[in-house]
Amino acid sequence: MSDVPAVEAVTAAAYTIPTDQPEADGTLAWSATTLVVAHVTGGGRTGIGYTYASSACQPLIENELAAAVAGHDVFETGGAWQAMVRAVRNLGRPGLVSYAISAVDTALWDLKATLLGVPVSRLLGQARDAVPVYGSGGFTTYDEPAARAQLEQWTGEWRIPRVKIKIGESWGADETRDLARIAFARQVIGPDAELYVDANGGYTRKQAVRMARAMAGHDVTWFEEPVSSDDLDGLREVRDQVAPDVTAGEYGYDLAYFARMVGAQAVDCLQVDVTRCGGITEFLRASAVAAASGLQVSAHCAPNLHAHVCAAVPNLRHLEYFHDHVRIESMLFDGALDPHGGALRPDPARPGLGLALKAADAEKFRVA
Repeated sequence: MSDVPAVEAVTAAAYTIPTDQPEADGTLAWSATTLVVAHVTGGGRTGIGYTYASSACQPLIENELAAAVAGHDVFETGGAWQAMVRAVRNLGRPGLVSYAISAVDTALWDLKATLLGVPVSRLLGQARDAVPVYGSGGFTTYDEPAARAQLEQWTGEWRIPRVKIKIGESWGADETRDLARIAFARQVIGPDAELYVDANGGYTRKQAVRMARAMAGHDVTWFEEPVSSDDLDGLREVRDQVAPDVTAGEYGYDLAYFARMVGAQAVDCLQVDVTRCGGITEFLRASAVAAASGLQVSAHCAPNLHAHVCAAVPNLRHLEYFHDHVRIESMLFDGALDPHGGALRPDPARPGLGLALKAADAEKFRVA
């Protein structure tokens, strides 16, 4: 039909934002984060989506992916997603290609919901009004004053009842400091808040088991990537021997990845990242794969982009309120959500994802 709105243009821009202080986990250090924003125009409106990745995503979005979705009915998000996946066959789906697809897919959902005048969460079929979050940061570069300030903000000022810190420093080479930081975090947050740890794949299998037993007195209930997420046998081996829930999945780029992880019985809770997995379209499918095996899912980072799809997933456990992304999204987007009380609540009065880029504020970070 001639009056059906079609995708008219797809553009992108990359912004590199310095961290507020040096950040590191057990296996990587960084001093800046790059945000890649996709804009999809159709029907007289523009949808927005983004990913945290390299600026190399920008030309991929504006060339191969733009050509793949050009002229598509803006309401047929599934068809546009399939067109993008087919178009990148010879480029390789995992990695930056999937990040780029994710940004465009979320922009398409934002556009669709905006044209219909409803929030994305309502368009998807909302399962909850409030999305539980956990405070995440606790970088290995933090000294005690910095760590205390962050933990107290989460549990005190914002009343978030669950928090996560990084361990596995220097690929697991400093177990003593890891355990001291866990003890410190428990002392700061008190006995009632949940305490999570993330080793970012820094430990060996038996080392991870020993560490889980050593931290048992601090009531750690979430052990993220105790070994590499590529080591499914290792994750299962650790899972079988430790009390905390073992989790992984943030590096999943397609449905087959999540099916393999779930099928290997490698995790107690499956992590999925809407900015990496293929966008909202694939996030919903990965969540269904988890649900079919009786597992919950936890959304990885990018809290303001995840809030709507998380509100529509029945088997959601929680969403990661990650310091680095929280800071960027609060700085550069109108509509960033408030975490007070330990949950994000999509605004029913704002259509789409409820986000608008503050172009003037972002410009100084733009990658040429």
